[in-house]
Amino acid sequence: MSENTNHKNNNFEVSSNLYECDSHHQDPHCSRGKVFSKIPVVLAQLNLQMKLDAKIKFPEPVLEIKDIKKQVKLTQCRLLLPSNKLFVKGFVRKNIQYASPCTDIENNTSKSVASDLHSYTVDIPFDCVTEVKKYLSMPVMPEVNNRQEFDFMVSKPLGTGYPEKDELLMNDLSQFHQESSQFYNELPFCELISSKIIEWDEAIDRVSLPGESPLGEGYFNKIEEKMVVDICIKVLQNQQVHISSHHDHDCHDDCD
Repeated sequence: MSENTNHKNNNFEVSSNLYECDSHHQDPHCSRGKVFSKIPVVLAQLNLQMKLDAKIKFPEPVLEIKDIKKQVKLTQCRLLLPSNKLFVKGFVRKNIQYASPCTDIENNTSKSVASDLHSYTVDIPFDCVTEVKKYLSMPVMPEVNNRQEFDFMVSKPLGTGYPEKDELLMNDLSQFHQESSQFYNELPFCELISSKIIEWDEAIDRVSLPGESPLGEGYFNKIEEKMVVDICIKVLQNQQVHISSHHDHDCHDDCD
């Protein structure tokens, strides 16, 4: 029997049927009593508001803006312990879809304007410093590194001109002794929970279209935008916590 001609160059077509399978509940392995665990602890949840004012220049003339999609991105969120200052830095990514008039103005009439659809993406940066006035859980403050020097006393003869019983007592300059300790503290980190943007965009250099064009039509290259950006941030820190648990069910090590 010859092989199927559709199976050339080892390119086999494989089909499979979907069947229903049974499942049952399984309790996970767990520890009873008092346990110690290292988990992210919520230090604070803050609502920040930033006011932005920016000017955007387009790479070609703009007839009208069709749509703007926005997204908030954070590049830095640092709680500066042992102070309560929170440094926040990021940008608003804006994708602007707009119509640009065609360069061939001969296609324009008193009732129509020919245009192309374009897209332009720009980042509007922001940064601010705020104070955490209320902690939901207190942060673990950083331990400070310590370094101490110590010496050993040595005695040496004074030499000519001094009584034989007298000695020079001093530390040994040819040796160096030190005790140092370093602490590797847990750095607080942030999560971006939500964002809200209110914006106002306005052309600042709009002029009428040259030649024949409908009444009121024009183009511009620059807009000035004002934005109010509200973001919700959760500040966390990995901490060791003492958990007391009570179980009403049995724990299992293996699946049945």
